Amino acid sequence: MLFASLLIMAAAGAAYMFGMYSNEVKTSLGYDQTTLNLFSFFKDVGATVGIISGLVNEITPPWVVLSIGVIMNFFGYFMIFLAVTGRIAKPQVWQMCLYICIGSNSQTFANTGGTVTCVKNFPGSRGNVLGLLKGYVGLSGAIIAQLYHAFYGDHNPQALILLIAWLPAAVSFLFLPTIRIFNTVHHPNENKVFYHLLYISLVLAGFLMVLIIMQNKLRFTRPEYIADGVVVFFFLLLPLVVVFREEINQLKAKTQGLTDSVKVVTEVIPPPNVVEGEDYTILQALFSIDMLILFIATTFGAGGALTAIDNLGQIGRSLGYPRKSITTCVSLLSIWNYLGRVVAGYASEIFLTKYKLPRPYMLTLVLLLSCVGHILIAIGAPNSLYLASVIIGFCLGAQWPLMFAIISEIFGLKYYSTLFNFGAVASPVGSYILNVKVAGVLYDKEALKQLKAKGLTREEGKDLTCVGVQCYKMAFIIITASTLFACIVSFVLVVRTRKFYKGDIYRKFRVEHETGENEMGITKTRNSPSG
Repeated sequence: MLFASLLIMAAAGAAYMFGMYSNEVKTSLGYDQTTLNLFSFFKDVGATVGIISGLVNEITPPWVVLSIGVIMNFFGYFMIFLAVTGRIAKPQVWQMCLYICIGSNSQTFANTGGTVTCVKNFPGSRGNVLGLLKGYVGLSGAIIAQLYHAFYGDHNPQALILLIAWLPAAVSFLFLPTIRIFNTVHHPNENKVFYHLLYISLVLAGFLMVLIIMQNKLRFTRPEYIADGVVVFFFLLLPLVVVFREEINQLKAKTQGLTDSVKVVTEVIPPPNVVEGEDYTILQALFSIDMLILFIATTFGAGGALTAIDNLGQIGRSLGYPRKSITTCVSLLSIWNYLGRVVAGYASEIFLTKYKLPRPYMLTLVLLLSCVGHILIAIGAPNSLYLASVIIGFCLGAQWPLMFAIISEIFGLKYYSTLFNFGAVASPVGSYILNVKVAGVLYDKEALKQLKAKGLTREEGKDLTCVGVQCYKMAFIIITASTLFACIVSFVLVVRTRKFYKGDIYRKFRVEHETGENEMGITKTRNSPSG
């Protein structure tokens, strides 16, 4: 089940590849930047608003959620492919926005079906689970990019859209029967397994980074792209070895346990009543002050980072970066997005269990660091876009496992499917404000100003292009200020929850595990032969 979830996540990050084909959409359909950013906004809405998938997961098994995602993914992106290639009549803007929203919304169904199920199966290691699975989502952009080169070669963004349509759908469909919730509360070697999977993913990320840099410096032939794709595919299958080995070890331990003597059963003292960490109802959680604080911090924190990512291609073109360099920035962003996710997930788990450091404190530091990336874009110094993409990719990646873990810890796991997806709603709100209403409007304003300076007027149906640092300077100064505000708001949550995180927040799950062991001991006693 864990291996299947990893592969589903590895193909579920198509929303982060928008910068690789956005210019194709813009030129083939004649959009200006405001329209393209509106299109991008609906992509973000689809990719993050997963309330429906959460509610569906509350009442149906995970395979139903994944099946819906398969249909939505293929339909949405395949319609975009048909529109961009001219195989259907040019759709209205609202139709294109609907297609991208449906296609990207499939990501929430994959996330809910895979991630929520894993968190419920491994509640005592949720930081590691979220870091690992969300890490693969962050890495998926670079993975799909290499598979795209292997399948279709280079310089064919239309084929990339087609790949995004069929590949994630095929992976989810393949593993439908394996994603389910188990009754086992605790796995004795789960931390060891998670760290082995982390090491494999780090090697994969390192290989992809070296590959991206080499592809930027050298001209690769089609056989070389195919060979690289084969190596990537090998690393994707390698976690299967770890999973099989653990399954065999558990089977041996279970067989050995049947012959062991039964230990004495003692009564388990129930855990004390607490406020944070209990299973909130959906309405209690949604109207709590802690959720409001998280919502505001994510709105301006993740919203600003998404704006930078969605405009990365246009930023590169306005600053004069060649096409290959822009592709490199997008791919590097995916690598660092992955690193942000796994570092935030695993490191926050270590700091929490060993030093009782509140997870919201790490979220505050991440938001502060992301301000540096936004300032670099505003300055527009030569080659600064590479470093900016690294910082912003890392920080956006780090925000997700932290936010999702905080929600599970403060509000409980009973309605986690819905609350998990509500937390992500904030980012498209911030994206609409900062991307459409700030970055898009200011870009078009500067582009029209440059056009007027040349004595020209914009022709209907022609894309609007801006050149120079001024295109995004003011927008990213505003985004920096809004992210700093999010950082301050996040620190309020640190103050509010520091007493809760000083306690033993996982005691409930250890008690449940001990209860399960005692019940197993009673069963063995009843079934053991007498005399």
